Amino acid sequence: MKSVLDFRRSPERKISMVTCYDATSAAIVEASNVDCILVGDSVAMTMHGHSTTLPATVEMMAFHVAAVRRGAPTKFLISDLPFLAHRGSLESTMNAVRAVMVAGAQAVKIEGIDGSFETIKHIVESGVPVIGHLGLTPQSVHGLGGFKVQATSQAAGDALLEQALRVQKAGAFALVLECVPSEIAARVTAALDIPTIGIGAGPACSGQVLVFQDLLGLNASFKPKFVRKYADGFTFVTEALNRYHADVIEGTFPAPKESYAMPTEKTQGPSTEPVYSTVSKEGHA
Repeated sequence: MKSVLDFRRSPERKISMVTCYDATSAAIVEASNVDCILVGDSVAMTMHGHSTTLPATVEMMAFHVAAVRRGAPTKFLISDLPFLAHRGSLESTMNAVRAVMVAGAQAVKIEGIDGSFETIKHIVESGVPVIGHLGLTPQSVHGLGGFKVQATSQAAGDALLEQALRVQKAGAFALVLECVPSEIAARVTAALDIPTIGIGAGPACSGQVLVFQDLLGLNASFKPKFVRKYADGFTFVTEALNRYHADVIEGTFPAPKESYAMPTEKTQGPSTEPVYSTVSKEGHA
């Protein structure tokens, strides 16, 4: 998936999306068959250790978008607009949009629709694709009374459907549905012409999104019902670190093949041996 034109609803082909936040993770996603990447404001929680997404800023989002774009130069890339970034003046909203788009995003994600219809419409008319987000909207965690499943009554389901239709009417090209009953998500998906991307919203959505660290099982203490762990990353990485520790303690690392030798008499002079296998030295101490 290279552009928003590829992001179309198809009953035969689901859409896979992964949320990631750094160049290393993005490079792995780039090498995979996953369709697209979301740089979510969940970066505040996953990468910065906060308990909610609220501390994410426009500057933080742009920083991580740029890193992900360097790691995944060809994947379709979406950036969240963080807490209240689209709820101030239109000028400040467009400045936020510009920041993440210049950093490398190809679309922005906006939570909610109440009070944001005209804003989304303006952003779309300005040439920036927008993906909506309804259900559990983490930026409204305090208004929702915590991270809870949404639309659990018939009336709430009706309201969610009405909101989804407004998101579509505003010009969004897709809609994320988070933590809503499968039946409600299926009803909303059937009513829309644009694709829905589910997270904790059942199998009827047009696609699914999971966080890179979650699907790889890198956070042993994070076990929400909607996450399927495709690897025990926490154990795998911990064991690798323990093997490294043991090799250092035992003196078996580094071995001669991992060390440099003095030049021989025939090779005196400046060394031409490369230190890094790539041009970039980022990530090395």
